[in-house]
Amino acid sequence: MLIFWERRLVFLATPKAGSTAVETALEALANVAVQRPAELKHADLRTYRRHIEPWLHSVTGEKFTTIALMREPIGWLRSWYRFRLRDDEEDPSHAMIGLSFADFAQAYADPAGPDIARVGAQADFLTAEADRVDRIFRYEDMDAFTHFLEDRLDCAISLPRVNVPPAVDVSLQAEQEGLLRKVMARDFALYDTL
Repeated sequence: MLIFWERRLVFLATPKAGSTAVETALEALANVAVQRPAELKHADLRTYRRHIEPWLHSVTGEKFTTIALMREPIGWLRSWYRFRLRDDEEDPSHAMIGLSFADFAQAYADPAGPDIARVGAQADFLTAEADRVDRIFRYEDMDAFTHFLEDRLDCAISLPRVNVPPAVDVSLQAEQEGLLRKVMARDFALYDTL
């Protein structure tokens, strides 16, 4: 999470949606940069509204604009899979060894599936009941996001490629993708509004 005090702007770091690159590029411009622990770095909208927004408002008397990135839902799950694979080489007992993306997707779709696939949902991060982040940008349209930031922060921005997971097979059969689309319906509905 990044807080830009003078600009009354808060970047909420959606997991697996480019937050590390944004934080790397903009940390020096932010007045507050929360990068660890992950529970604070990735504070969702509900946490922001409950704890951080009241504090900011009590000091400034103003509302801060919240912004975030959202990734295409199945692409987001693919990114989680690749991220979780990284520890395989360092830990021979790692739970991802031998698990294909199709297996991971199946586990994600199963409410009783293994913990390794419990990664939440972007809609849960970006919304709270009828409320949602003020400005959500598609990860796949990074130009729109950076142009917004350049205008709002009055500076040129170049986002680095960091935290890039390994390239692996992340293909799915049509019926597997169909199941994910049903399970991730709230994410797809939100993504379609962007």
